[in-house]
Amino acid sequence: MNRLRRTMMYVPGNNPGKLQSAGIYGADSIIFDLEDAVAVTEKDAARDLVASAVRDIRYPCEVAVRINHISTPFGHDDLRCILEAKPDMIRLPKAEYPEEIKVIADLIGRAEAKYGYPAGSIKMMASIESAQGLVNACAIAKADPRMAAIALGGEDFIADLNTTRSADGAELAYARSQIVVAARVAKIHAIDSVSTILNDDEAFLREARMIKQLGFDGKSCVHPRQVELMHKVYTPTAKEVAQARRILDGIKLALERKSGVIAVDGKMVDGPIITRAERIIAYAAVVGMNKEDADE
Repeated sequence: MNRLRRTMMYVPGNNPGKLQSAGIYGADSIIFDLEDAVAVTEKDAARDLVASAVRDIRYPCEVAVRINHISTPFGHDDLRCILEAKPDMIRLPKAEYPEEIKVIADLIGRAEAKYGYPAGSIKMMASIESAQGLVNACAIAKADPRMAAIALGGEDFIADLNTTRSADGAELAYARSQIVVAARVAKIHAIDSVSTILNDDEAFLREARMIKQLGFDGKSCVHPRQVELMHKVYTPTAKEVAQARRILDGIKLALERKSGVIAVDGKMVDGPIITRAERIIAYAAVVGMNKEDADE
């Protein structure tokens, strides 16, 4: 585990002030939006603003740009302008077929060669926002080595299903599970849809805990206050880290004693438990939890 994407925060591409301050909120990734947040009449100006920000501002996190789909009049212009500035990632909205990923990956590769950037240094992610996209989610996730994440675009997906948002999110349950499965098959990150819950921290935390339990690596965010809440949910507790260390220490001791039966805290330890313990320790290291934190 060498990069976290617990929070991918959208920033409107047509707002110079928000582009300037986007890095101060602590999100693991920021996504400069050229699609839904920008009116048709502002597409050209927003594209230039985002390119300047990517090129000239040193942000403390991963920088992605959500382009318009390449089937629109704006998608190819977005790529021509933005790729020269070298973002860390291109996010494709409304992905439905793996061929779309391959077309964009090829354009990125050509741009990397043209501007002298290391091959493969600009990653991709795709957002699934329709039933057709969900059917092809696994193929989309595996379409190209540049793919680093696959996301759910919940609002458009719900509209495509001819339904509406509910408090418990039942209408997204199947899609969320399929997105996680596709991500795990492709060994990339799974990112949940944005939440429109802005003024109810408990409701947002319930949703965050639920998507973590489903297996998501993070969530798209639309407001800075969601960043801290998401990080709170995704940071292992000191108790979890301490238990993981006991499990791994127990494994080490059992191997030294050539014991075939391993138990920690009175419970048998097998492969999946060891894997979870290793993941918790790796996560703790990435978020900066040292041994003293875990022992508190």
